Amino acid sequence: MNVKAAVLRLLETLPDDASIEDIQYHLYVLQKIRAGEEAARAGDVIPHDEVMRELAGWLE
Repeated sequence: MNVKAAVLRLLETLPDDASIEDIQYHLYVLQKIRAGEEAARAGDVIPHDEVMRELAGWLE
């Protein structure tokens, strides 16, 4: 889905009385999700088991 279509779809889901701040927040979340998806496609992620090992070390 292209960006314009994603934004239009987002706007259609918001209530008619949504504030500018509501719209900005939802656009921010949409952008962060898209950035995460792109990072995952590029392999720029940390495997789950590695995260769990690091977290376990922090909790000791």
